Amino acid sequence: MIPFIASLGTAFFVTLLVVWSSSIHVHLSGDTDHLQPQKFHALDVPRIGGVSILMGMLGGLSYHSQLDTPDFEDLVQLTGCATIAFAAGLMEDLTKRVTPRMRMLATLLAASAALWLVDGIIQRSGIPALDRLLQHDILPVGPLAMAVTLFVVAGVSNSVNIIDGFNGLASFCVTLILGALAWVAYRLGDALVLQGALLGLGAVLGFFVWNYPRGLIFMGDGGAYLLGFWIAELSILLVHRNPSVSPIFPLLVCAYPIVETLFSMYRRKVVRGRRMGAADAVHLHSLIYRRLMRWAVGRHDSASLLRRNSMTSPYLWALSALSITPGLLFWDNSAVLTGLIVAFCWTYIALYRSIVRFHTPHLLLRKTTPSALRTEAVHHSAG
Repeated sequence: MIPFIASLGTAFFVTLLVVWSSSIHVHLSGDTDHLQPQKFHALDVPRIGGVSILMGMLGGLSYHSQLDTPDFEDLVQLTGCATIAFAAGLMEDLTKRVTPRMRMLATLLAASAALWLVDGIIQRSGIPALDRLLQHDILPVGPLAMAVTLFVVAGVSNSVNIIDGFNGLASFCVTLILGALAWVAYRLGDALVLQGALLGLGAVLGFFVWNYPRGLIFMGDGGAYLLGFWIAELSILLVHRNPSVSPIFPLLVCAYPIVETLFSMYRRKVVRGRRMGAADAVHLHSLIYRRLMRWAVGRHDSASLLRRNSMTSPYLWALSALSITPGLLFWDNSAVLTGLIVAFCWTYIALYRSIVRFHTPHLLLRKTTPSALRTEAVHHSAG
């Protein structure tokens, strides 16, 4: 547990340093554009929390070097691969000029490096037809297996960036995912995945303290791509190194960010006829912010925006836990896990449909005053 504590402590103090010095660098590192549709904060906030998370992981890794563990070299190599994805995201955080395609290419490069260095390859998918094709690849690491691996890593990395919309939302969802991976790895005695999950867990928790609820710092694209890459690779390694683990287990554990991403792509391209990568404000977390926090409708002062922002995330943490908790019970049963994924997708779509049509379950609604209801009605009719 010492590397976990070192990772947490390093991330905590580095994040504190970044926040404390924000007046010096916020013109370069800050999220200063509050007018974009996906922005829900009122003040300029540093968005380089990914630096703190990476430093936390490196801090924990430094203690591993003293323990002389057999998996230390693999952890170093995997961290090096993750740095490639992180660097592309950080450049976007600082320059606002790195396109999604360039960030995707960097993530693919990082996944390719991990494939060769730590054998991060998908050779089981839990889908019978695809598994037959993967098993008949000509080479030991065949082109189809490589393509599926790169696609999955890039997709999961981007999905964490998609859900990074409110204080603590993405960071705590990643915490839940890494905790699930660590628990199963511990059950199986997989030291590499366990230590990798604990390194990431400590780093993201050290950052989380400053990210939630006050939103003093954001993880930015650098942190999102770093954490997305990390959970994708640990998931692949857990399945590849342990035949008893169902390949559906990581898919269920990451169900919320994955479903959010796929549904967003469908919504933008098919329903609205826009580019799949176009930013919008109709993600599930955006709808919860706008329609469930009714006490704050019409209020635009910083205190109300902050409270409304921080109270949105727990709804999505609970949704993420709906897939992760049963996954911990049936991590080796593909049939049950498949049924759970179907149930989660149905729940997500039903919830989205009810909120977007103003039929939100009363259990989820915050207390509403008559004046707030009248203000919301005026806003809705004007839209």
